[in-house]
Amino acid sequence: MVYFEKEDILHLTISEEDEFQSVEISPNITLELNQNGEIIGLEIIKASNFIQDSILDSSQVKLMQIS
Repeated sequence: MVYFEKEDILHLTISEEDEFQSVEISPNITLELNQNGEIIGLEIIKASNFIQDSILDSSQVKLMQIS
């Protein structure tokens, strides 16, 4: 996992294989695929916002379950 603070990009490497293709699965989130179509990496642009939003969403769901 590498975080590029200046660009606010989080890159997760699953495998060191060569990237054959990339697929944007949602705005700012891209999967990197090998030649067999297997996921070898993930890139999140505006990572700090994504992580903050994910934590808030998860917390709200848990609070709703408690109520």
